[in-house]
Amino acid sequence: MVSLTDFQRIGVGLVGFGLFFLLFGMLLYFDSVLLAFGNRPKLKGTSFFFGGLIVVLMRWPILGMLLEAYGFITLFRSFFPVAFGFLGSLANIPLLSQLLQKVGDSGSMV
Repeated sequence: MVSLTDFQRIGVGLVGFGLFFLLFGMLLYFDSVLLAFGNRPKLKGTSFFFGGLIVVLMRWPILGMLLEAYGFITLFRSFFPVAFGFLGSLANIPLLSQLLQKVGDSGSMV
């Protein structure tokens, strides 16, 4: 039997927990009922995205990328206001707002 130090035992335990939760997450991610339930309202966006991927693989890259872009926008349409709202609130963070002001001032060409 291999002797392990205390730090190695902790590392093995953490790796074991990590692998368990990774496999459990993948099982839940690929569960057909959860996939069907979560993807049913976004069938149009998903079909355009994967259809565009197939068109790219069939050597029509520009058309395929346009289809993928439309599918991406359709899939994440409800997420864009949240993301832009978060980006707008970054100016309210004290240290970050000062940094943005300094970067904005130094970038002027006048």
